[in-house]
Amino acid sequence: MVTPEQIKGYIAAGLPCEALQVEGDGQHFEAIIVSRDFEGKSPIQRHQLVYKALGDRMREEIHALSMKTYTPEQWAKLS
Repeated sequence: MVTPEQIKGYIAAGLPCEALQVEGDGQHFEAIIVSRDFEGKSPIQRHQLVYKALGDRMREEIHALSMKTYTPEQWAKLS
């Protein structure tokens, strides 16, 4: 069973993140991802970047991933 820490590692290895939080129960996960790579991208394009970082794991190991994606500037306004 995949852990939140593993998912965090997978995302961090494939996408430079300023902040990254992952929580979950082994099947359903929630992530908050802050990356400069999201600047100028639509929400769908941001999610595609995360899916690319996860690769085949999204189909094979991770059954559900809910994510919120922010640029560093957007994140700073929320904090």
